[in-house]
Formats: sequence, C-alpha cells, structure tokens
Amino acid sequence: MLHDMQLIEASWPWLLRALAIGYVIGSIPMGVIVARLFGLGDLRKIGSGNIGATNVLRTGSKVAAACTLVVDMAKGWIAVALFLQWGDLAGQSAGIGAVLGHCLPVWLLFRGGKGVATFLGVILGLDIFAGLLTCATWLAGAAVTRISSAAAMASALSAPLWLMVLGRPEAVLAAAFLAAWVILRHHANIRRLLSGTEPRIGNKGA
Repeated sequence: MLHDMQLIEASWPWLLRALAIGYVIGSIPMGVIVARLFGLGDLRKIGSGNIGATNVLRTGSKVAAACTLVVDMAKGWIAVALFLQWGDLAGQSAGIGAVLGHCLPVWLLFRGGKGVATFLGVILGLDIFAGLLTCATWLAGAAVTRISSAAAMASALSAPLWLMVLGRPEAVLAAAFLAAWVILRHHANIRRLLSGTEPRIGNKGA
C-alpha cells in the first residue's frame, strides 16, 4: 500500500490533477461572494478592486473582512488537506494550484487577489506550526508597520524559513515558490513602499 502511494505521489499526471483541482478550489472568488452577501456591492469596484480581505475592510465592514480572510485561508488549507494523504508532493501541488487559482481565477477573467490569505492556508495545511508562526509574522508585521502589504511580504518570506526550522525541508521549495509569487503580486505595493505612498491598514488605496 505504501509503495502504491509513493508511485501515485511520483506520478506527474496525479500531481497535475492535484494542481488543477487546487486551482478550481482557489479560484472561487470568496471575497466577491462575501461582499455581495453582506450587501456591500461589487468588490471589484470598491477601493483597489482587489478581491481579498484587505479590500473588503475598506468597505468599513470588519466582520465581512474577517469572513473573507477565513474563507480565503480555508481554500488553501482544504486544497492541501485533500491531497496530502497521497504524499507531500501531491499536497504541495494542490496548494500551489489554490494560490494560483485565487490570483488568476478564470471566472473573473484571471483578475484575482494577491494570494496572501490562501498562501497562509496552504502553509497551515502543510505544517500547522509553521503556518501559525507565519500567521504570527503577519500579525507582528501589521502591528509594527500598519501596512498590510509589508506584513504580507514579511510573512511570505518567513514561511520557508519556519518550515526549515521545524524540520520540513521537503516543503521549503514549494513555500519559496509561493512566497516569490506573492511578492511578485505586490510589485505595485513595493513601488509605493519605496516612494512612501503606500496606504496604511484601513485607508483607501491598493
């Protein structure tokens, strides 16, 4: 049985299936759905137009923002949990798919979020302690800087390090890829950080 599972994990078709199913899970635009359920209108026409929790917060509804954060994290966690039983590579592939799906959802013409919450959910799915430490890094960064993008990028960079420290080197490469992807999605934020024009948490902006 163990040998069969190892063969499945090493199978490229199986890994691509995990990637595809993870993408479908991640592509569900929960921020847009939550905003409509709370009567906040079309999230894509509010603030930065982003579909993540930070932009939901700009509507003034902290409850809706919290709900969006939780369900976006759940997408990453669920994708990993569904496939992790077939091995680390399968779980990692599904997690990568979930983040890509959130950022590039086919339903929204590939205009999605920046993937931070879904990324956090993926890390929680791969290793609960590394995930909690990564979330703590985000909270610490947000408390110190009051800038969501700075906290997001700090937490993304910390995830591979936490996995390595906690003895999960097999997950470091996937986490590093996703961290690079999250930072790439923040290219506009990086420019504003360098120019000193990046808005703080709760303010309007991108």
